[in-house]
Amino acid sequence: MGKIAKVGGTGPGKDPVMTEYNVGAIMRSDGPTFTPDTPIRRAVAMLVEARAAAAVVLAEDGGLAGILSQKDCFRPALHAAYYQEWSGRVGDHMSRNVVTVDVGLEVIAAAEMFMSHPHRVFPVVDGARVAGVLHRSDVLALLSRIG
Repeated sequence: MGKIAKVGGTGPGKDPVMTEYNVGAIMRSDGPTFTPDTPIRRAVAMLVEARAAAAVVLAEDGGLAGILSQKDCFRPALHAAYYQEWSGRVGDHMSRNVVTVDVGLEVIAAAEMFMSHPHRVFPVVDGARVAGVLHRSDVLALLSRIG
């Protein structure tokens, strides 16, 4: 299993306006999820259908195994375009080194994370459970409304 970094929490000295907004309030929990055994063709179709930038990949125990992004899907999609065949499973193409955010993380901290990481989506965790995903666009939309 790859490295999974978890960032989260709140504390004293935080901006009182921003503490009203945590990741759990704006995360999405209705997107597609995969297992490492999901055929990559099916996963690509589901990402496209859902217009999702990425989806979490769940291990057999329900924990986070990785994330499959649109970028991860380009290699198998190009292969399929050239050779007219899809091959492989999500586990062959997913990113295993995942940066996660805690459901209670303040949105301002998540915004700072999006500034320092190239990711468009972070999986959101509540303890060991995957609670949803946080999209960069949703954080920006909230900041735009409250700023």
